[in-house]
Amino acid sequence: MKRLILAFCLFLSSFAAVAETADAALTKQVNAFVDGWHDDAANSRMAYFDKIAKDGVYIGTDKTELWNREEFKAYAKPYFDRKKGWAMKPIRRNVYSTPDKHIVWFDELLDTSMGVCQATGVIHRTPTGFEIEHYQLSMAVPNDVSKSVTKTIKEFEAKGPAK
Repeated sequence: MKRLILAFCLFLSSFAAVAETADAALTKQVNAFVDGWHDDAANSRMAYFDKIAKDGVYIGTDKTELWNREEFKAYAKPYFDRKKGWAMKPIRRNVYSTPDKHIVWFDELLDTSMGVCQATGVIHRTPTGFEIEHYQLSMAVPNDVSKSVTKTIKEFEAKGPAK
């Protein structure tokens, strides 16, 4: 029985060590990378897409916005061609990593043209730097107005597709 309890405790302690708040040096590197990525978008630089892994995923605020890198690039190209990228200024960012610092994930609160948004991202370290594997942007809807927003969405969707 003691062995079982010891094995269970070791299992739990190893599981708890899988996710840890990133150290200051890694957080600084991740912040520079993500801030640079956001700056590329704000300045309509196509380098923005090079920071997304080839099989990376971007999920936007609309329920139809689930793209791989090439789909997202095609969607954004007309905006970037007109120099109409999007500015996302971080208000707060939390950075976490695996103990080997190879996989990093973060959550951020952003000041955007849509108001305050939230996002989460997963990046991994490559021999040449970081790449974004997964990024999801969402509008931060205050709880006090969520019923009104939900009602508006339902009414909009009830109308059917735009003609």
